[in-house]
Amino acid sequence: MTSTAAGLGQGAAELAALVEAVSATRMHAAVRELAGDRYAGRRVGSPGGRAAASWLAARLGDLGAQVQLSEFDVAGVRELYATPVLAWRGAGQTQHLEHRRDFVEHLASAELPHPRTALLTTGPETDSGTGSETGLRGRWVLADATTWGRACELAEAHGAAGVLTVRGTDTDGWMPKMIAGPPARVVPIIAVRPEVHGHLAEALHGGPVQVTGSMPLRQVATRGCNVYARFPCKETDGHQGSAGHGDGPVGVNAGLRVLLSAHYDGVGDDPDRRLPAAADNASGVAAVLEAARVLTAAPPPGALELTVAFLDAEEAGAWGSAHHAPALPPDTLVINLDGAAQLHQAAAVEAGGPAHALLATLDQAARLTGVPLRAGAMASDNRRYAAAGLAAIGIGMGMPGYQTPAETPDRVQADTLVAAARLLMATVWLLTSRRPS
Repeated sequence: MTSTAAGLGQGAAELAALVEAVSATRMHAAVRELAGDRYAGRRVGSPGGRAAASWLAARLGDLGAQVQLSEFDVAGVRELYATPVLAWRGAGQTQHLEHRRDFVEHLASAELPHPRTALLTTGPETDSGTGSETGLRGRWVLADATTWGRACELAEAHGAAGVLTVRGTDTDGWMPKMIAGPPARVVPIIAVRPEVHGHLAEALHGGPVQVTGSMPLRQVATRGCNVYARFPCKETDGHQGSAGHGDGPVGVNAGLRVLLSAHYDGVGDDPDRRLPAAADNASGVAAVLEAARVLTAAPPPGALELTVAFLDAEEAGAWGSAHHAPALPPDTLVINLDGAAQLHQAAAVEAGGPAHALLATLDQAARLTGVPLRAGAMASDNRRYAAAGLAAIGIGMGMPGYQTPAETPDRVQADTLVAAARLLMATVWLLTSRRPS
């Protein structure tokens, strides 16, 4: 606790005791559980995703919450149902490329379940100028990052075999997985890392290049499942107040309404690789779960209706929060945590809706707990709540290995988990301590 706590009087000691109750061991155990093999990356609608929802519901029930599972429809989820292949041959040598290291599915790709072999050509708008519209038929077309859309139009119009474009890698050399994107094109599209793209362009200058590629990628409709928990309302005098259930309205004496949210879904495993989704967002879920545990074990002053939402289908387009937000009372204060794995200089914070007072309280909580904050884009579920007119804040504290096989539990830092849980708890505590009885 910093010197800022001096203005809290007696409450400073209570808050200090509260934040000290946080358990890094318990949070790391939750991260390891959710990143485990049996959840298979927790993609929305998958058996692993449903198993994760059941596990979370049980943990919230253990804390004494009223728990509800709420299902909803999700469309357009990209499903890679087999490992794609990509190889090229030039100057008498064949190069076999590795999925997610050398190439990756493009989210606008048409489905190509079986390998297709054809000569490679450059698109008419590339600098080399070796391609032409009439020369596209039956060939793979090499396009750069700025012309791939036009290359797809020409490839579709002239019967090309498919399009190869370029996409970067992360610092570990992985090409992250995503499962939501633009509408599918008519032709298959494969994205290769910049070095591969350069090698292909160079090889074309030396003679014919033959490409063999597949893209077993389809779009599926499925069902998501949010996990809601409402904890018994604690009144100022220590008596337990009324509490609603599920999505329905609550009594007028419920007091301050605070929702702590985090999405629990991931992008799902590849057919031949694990993507554990430890940072995004098992870490955020673990911190919210721990904050709820401590807050309900030692309720802060004032009347508080604390709810938790573990949301599904964020990776597919924030469907879970879009389903949940319209059902909430308009005075609900929302704090969403997406990533609590590696705090660098500061936590990223984005406020939306009528969140001025909530943001000021978060800022004081951050100073009290020693968590540095900075304004930063948080494109997560918080935006759905803000769009519904609610005061909503999104917080992010880092995601090492983001949506790759390297996103493992060992990279989730215990200090960051602790910082996240303490920040959430201190914010709720300050909100309730300032609210008139």
